[in-house]
Amino acid sequence: MQEDLAITFDDIAAAHERLHGVATRTPLLRSAALDAQLGARIVFKPELLQRGGAFKIRGAYNAISRLDEAQRKRGVVTASSGNHAQAVALASQLLGVPTTILMPADAPQIKLAATRGYGANVQLFDRYAQDGQELAAALAQERGLTLIPPFDHPDVMAGQGTLAKELIEDADPLDLLITPVGGGGLLSGCAVAARHLSPGCRLFGVEPEAGNDAQQSLAAGRIVKIATPQTIADAAQSRSVGRHVFPVLQGHVEAILTVSDAELMQTMAWLARQLKLVAEPTGCLALAAVLTGKLDVRGSRVGVVLSGGNIDLARYAELING
Repeated sequence: MQEDLAITFDDIAAAHERLHGVATRTPLLRSAALDAQLGARIVFKPELLQRGGAFKIRGAYNAISRLDEAQRKRGVVTASSGNHAQAVALASQLLGVPTTILMPADAPQIKLAATRGYGANVQLFDRYAQDGQELAAALAQERGLTLIPPFDHPDVMAGQGTLAKELIEDADPLDLLITPVGGGGLLSGCAVAARHLSPGCRLFGVEPEAGNDAQQSLAAGRIVKIATPQTIADAAQSRSVGRHVFPVLQGHVEAILTVSDAELMQTMAWLARQLKLVAEPTGCLALAAVLTGKLDVRGSRVGVVLSGGNIDLARYAELING
């Protein structure tokens, strides 16, 4: 039951109030050509137009804004490949909180530069040899910092759920809602919001073929941890879903689908041609499942989350022309 989960819709509604004037209420976009092609009503929520270039400011700001004065003074720490890093850095700048962020040494330069630009102390690590979340937890313990995880935290989940709250309020009830999956914070928050606002809505997540830990976890009935996946979807290179996240996925999500890196590149190019949007690979996961027919959407009202657009332009050009 929802009451037994880490968050409720009331938590999401409260988060939405805290985010007023901070996060952008991103507009909904449509493609008449795609609707005709698929025989469906597709509504895009383009969080690549969000402040910080991705949905992550929602969860980061909600979590940090709830800290007490002593916690804010000591500071926060997190580990992230980039979008959560930027969001924590931006939220901390807005709230006057000192921030240390562990980022993979191979994170996109645009994400590293933006995180540093918001004033965070950035420390690099090897994502293939080290576990960033373990490093961040150890640093939090050592220095008395508050850990702001990228997905496995009730306040982060509730903040991400405000995306679905807006989408459904602006689009009216949905038959299907599809989001990317990395650690599951976005999908879990959106699932709780959708169940409350559009009870008949079916929930689906999409992750890279190379990193299908969420899919494996639902199939096994337990959290499955994998090696850091090799995929162009750098924001979905998580090794497992979170312990707060997993029960929500079990209770509310119908299935986790996967797409290949090649399909992500094709989707990036489609978005550039058809909607004139620059999306990073992870931001294309949900749409890639629709465009490739992994999910039958005929006759349905479908919400598709485009989660982010932070990508180096040279890399972007390489991928869409690949």
